Amino acid sequence: MRILPTLFQNNRTWAKKMLESDPDFFNKLSKVQTPEYLWIGCSDSRVPANQIIGLMPGEVFVHRNIANLVVHTDLNCLSVIQYAVDVLKVKHIIVCGHYGCGGVKAALDNRENGLIDNWLRNIKDVYRLRQAEIDACATDAEKHSKLCELNVVEQVANVCHTSIVQNAWKAGQPVTVHGWIYGIGDGVLRDLDVCITGPEEVALTHRMK
Repeated sequence: MRILPTLFQNNRTWAKKMLESDPDFFNKLSKVQTPEYLWIGCSDSRVPANQIIGLMPGEVFVHRNIANLVVHTDLNCLSVIQYAVDVLKVKHIIVCGHYGCGGVKAALDNRENGLIDNWLRNIKDVYRLRQAEIDACATDAEKHSKLCELNVVEQVANVCHTSIVQNAWKAGQPVTVHGWIYGIGDGVLRDLDVCITGPEEVALTHRMK
């Protein structure tokens, strides 16, 4: 089928609903984009950024990939961060993982998955660095959940290690980087108590002068 009529009908229903609540909604939205938040999340279809934090279109700038990774050779992700920080002047960067992440599970399973194995090596590195903490978990499910959490912590650090964020801090631009995780089973976000507000909170090995 060349077209998907149900999705087009859903779109028209949604657009009509938005206009009924605010007749000027799309007119205002088309003129400016001023989000305060950049969301770096997983591509998992069960974790839609806007919906789970209750924000409207135009209020959050979004980047998603498998297992919410921030890799320093990923020009896609880095370009999103650069645009969000330098052009949109976002105040908050949220790295949000989720429990039950298929990418994290695949990294733990040590099975061949094809091209994605190259991407999953970044998660394997997180496991290697924090193996003692993860292996101390009693069950495989607990190990999986712990690695989902620690992966977020590591990606928060990776965001803070970018020259983009560090140059913003040097210029006095307020940018805070947060680490959260989402529970697919209950719909609840959890703060992982990782919140970086400036270069003094970055390890000396990655702090730029």
